[in-house]
Amino acid sequence: MPTGLTPDLGDPEVLARLFAPAADAPAIGLAVSGGPDSLALMLLAQRWASARESAPRLIVYSLDHGLRPEAAAEVAMVMAEADRLGLLARALAWTGEKPASGLLEAARLARYRIIGEAMQADGATLLLTAHHRADQAETVLMRLAHGSGIEGLRGMSPISQVEGVTVFRPLLDVEPASLALVVEEAGLVPAQDPSNTDISYERVRWRKRLPLLAEDGLDSAALARFAARMAEADLALTQMADAAFAELVTLDGFGAASLPRTAFQGLSPAIGRRVLARTLNIVGGRQKPRALGQIEKLYDQIAAGDLPRAATLLGAVVRIKGDALIVSREPGRALPEPRVLGPHEQLVWDQRFLITNVSDTAGMTAGATDFMPRHRLENFLGFKVTTPAEAIRTAPLVRDAEGEILALGGWSFDERVSVELLID
Repeated sequence: MPTGLTPDLGDPEVLARLFAPAADAPAIGLAVSGGPDSLALMLLAQRWASARESAPRLIVYSLDHGLRPEAAAEVAMVMAEADRLGLLARALAWTGEKPASGLLEAARLARYRIIGEAMQADGATLLLTAHHRADQAETVLMRLAHGSGIEGLRGMSPISQVEGVTVFRPLLDVEPASLALVVEEAGLVPAQDPSNTDISYERVRWRKRLPLLAEDGLDSAALARFAARMAEADLALTQMADAAFAELVTLDGFGAASLPRTAFQGLSPAIGRRVLARTLNIVGGRQKPRALGQIEKLYDQIAAGDLPRAATLLGAVVRIKGDALIVSREPGRALPEPRVLGPHEQLVWDQRFLITNVSDTAGMTAGATDFMPRHRLENFLGFKVTTPAEAIRTAPLVRDAEGEILALGGWSFDERVSVELLID
C-alpha cells in the first residue's frame, strides 16, 4: 500500500525490495529515453544489480521515434551513459510513415513492439519502465474523468503485458522529485521532451492540475493509495466473478456459451458485468474491448429483460432462449483464413481453440466449418445438436490432405489431432 513518503533510494534494502520481482529474470531490459525518470531507472537498476552476487543481465534500450530532431542525440547520450555504467545498450528506431492521428498511442505501441523484438533477440524476458507515483496519479485522474470502473481506477499495475512484452514498473511508489535528485547527484543532464509540457495532451493538463488538487489533500500519494485500494477491490470482485463464471457458464464444443438467465440476473451488477465480459471475451475471439459502457448497456438490457431478438458485441451474438442466455461467435467477423497445420505444429485458431497436429502427417488444414447440415453433424457426434447455427459455422474444421474430417469444434475424431477450447 503506498504511503505519503517516497522510499529512500539510497538504501540498498529499499532497492532490493523495489526490484525484487525482477531478481530471478536471466536478462532484463531497461526502457531509457534520456529523460530524468528513465535515467534514474538506469542508475538505480545498475546499483541494485551491482550489489547482488548473482544479478540478471541488464540491457538498455533507447528508441528514436523519428518525431523530433533532438531524439537521435538523446539516444546517443543514453548509449554513452549506459556504456559508462558498464551496461549493454541498443539504439533502436521507429522508421516508416507515422499516422496522422493518434500519434502518441501509436508511438507508445511502436516503442513496446520494437523493444520487444530486440528483447527477444537478446533473451531478455522482462522490461523495466520508469513510471512513477505522479504518472499513476495522472492515469487515475484521466480514467476517472472517462468514467472507468474499478478495473480502470486501479491505475497501472506493477506488472502487465503490453504488445506481448512483460512490463515491470518498480518505481510506481516513488515521487518524480526523488528520481530527479538521483540524476542530479550523478551529474547527468537529462533530456527534456517538449511534449511533456504541451497542454494539447490530456495527461499534461492533468499534470498541471495536480499541484492545485494537492492543496486540498488530493496529491499523488493520495491518488496512489486510492489506486491500490481499487486494485484490492478489483481482485476481490474478480475472485467472486470467477466463481460465478465457473458455476453458471457452460461452454460447448463449438465454443458457444449458455447461462441460466434467472441465476445470472440474480448476481450483483458488478459481478454480472464481469461474468458477461469474460464470456464475450472467450466466445468472441478475444477482440479488443470497447468502452466499459457498451458492456454495461448490454448487461442492463439483459437484467431488465429488454434484450432485442439478438444483440452483437465484441464478435459475439447474444440472445435469450427460454430461461437461458446463449452467447455464440458472430459469423463473418474476422474469422481466420484456412491454415495449413504441419507435422507437430500448434495453431491458436480464432483465439478460441488450440489445435495441435501431434503426428508426422503433412497436408492438414484448419478452417471455419461454415456450413454443415445438422443431421450430418449429429452423425459425426452421435448426439442431438442444439447449439446456434452461427456457433457451428464459426467452429474450426480440420481436414487431411484427402479432405477427410479429422476434427470439428472441440471434438477430435482422429488420434493425430488434438483440440482444446481456450477459456483463460
